[in-house]
Amino acid sequence: MTSTIDIYYILESLGLTVFFVGLIGFERQRKHKIAGMTTHVLVALGAAALAIVQETMYLESIQFAFDNPQFIGNIVLQRQRIIAAVITGVGFLGTGAILKTNSNVYGLTTASTLWISAIIGIIFGLGQNVLGIIVSIAALLTLVVIKRVFGKPLAEYYKVDTEEDDEENEWESNDEKV
Repeated sequence: MTSTIDIYYILESLGLTVFFVGLIGFERQRKHKIAGMTTHVLVALGAAALAIVQETMYLESIQFAFDNPQFIGNIVLQRQRIIAAVITGVGFLGTGAILKTNSNVYGLTTASTLWISAIIGIIFGLGQNVLGIIVSIAALLTLVVIKRVFGKPLAEYYKVDTEEDDEENEWESNDEKV
């Protein structure tokens, strides 16, 4: 975190946010998911902008304290409030992406990517660029690699469970007929 927030800081934070979260959103859009690139980027940009506002208010409060030492005991700095509000709000947004039908749940991964996109925006907004890049790459690798590596074994696992459940249901329906 720098001691000043100028136009270069803002453009760098927002630019990194758009680029890395755009990659996550593109992956979701490519798979025809409910929230695509635009939604992910907008969520992350909002989170990054609020993080920048939070840091600006924090730095202004510190400057005010130095300029007015008589108020030092009365100044309370709480950097976490805006972050907590963003994470809560995005949690509600993600809830709207989750659908439950009979025995299936859809949209959990999309809700998770919206949540991590907001976090990435916050990280870049706070000026933690290296951390933001690492988290972004880790999220992309998780989205792309996990499904390819574990997708088939998991599909076979669920197929076996489904067959067992079907047999169980047949027994239950036979008991009801008697």
